[in-house]
Amino acid sequence: MPENGPSAPLPEPGHRYPELPETKSLSAWRDAAAHCQACGLWKNATQTVFGEGRRTATVVFVGEQPGDKEDIAGKPFVGPAGRVLDEALEAAGIDRETVYVTNAVKHFKWRPAGKRRLHEKPNRSEIAACRLWLDAEIGILKPQVVVCLGATAAQALISSTFKVTKQRGKLIRSPLAPHVMATVHPSSILRAPDDLAREREMKLFVADLRAVATVIRGLK
Repeated sequence: MPENGPSAPLPEPGHRYPELPETKSLSAWRDAAAHCQACGLWKNATQTVFGEGRRTATVVFVGEQPGDKEDIAGKPFVGPAGRVLDEALEAAGIDRETVYVTNAVKHFKWRPAGKRRLHEKPNRSEIAACRLWLDAEIGILKPQVVVCLGATAAQALISSTFKVTKQRGKLIRSPLAPHVMATVHPSSILRAPDDLAREREMKLFVADLRAVATVIRGLK
């Protein structure tokens, strides 16, 4: 197990984890996660969506859960929110190819609405059941910077009472990594009521990521 990984993971009642690897290999943990049935979300998801990025990544971005596009592709942040993240990273001067992106929950939670699948927020039990995989990723990568995207990730990794609206963009003391920050989830920008609001929220998001870029430059 990775040093930061849990020693005795507990799935939801009536559910189970697959056999866990003893190696500190992302590919081995990704393969194991593909068979995870630790909560009920796997039943309606197409597949597990594990994190993606270089083994040498010094920055880990953690979102909430995969969306519809990610569930189908099997990769994190490839849908509309992923495009917003890509644009913001580029504007902030961060090369996405050098970071690792993942989610607090690895299965898409949704409800049907006609032919569409609408996102539903994961509950505490589902987030807790999936924490094993996130801890493994962070434990293996040992990043210098962890960025929580949105309230679900921030409350899972920093504090259950964390308020992104009040504490976004600030570096926080944490055992997770030397540098930890929370900002909004890029999907929140897409939900802004009009173009002006979206432009304003995007500028604030980029400003938060520029602070991350400053930290990254200081690591070199």
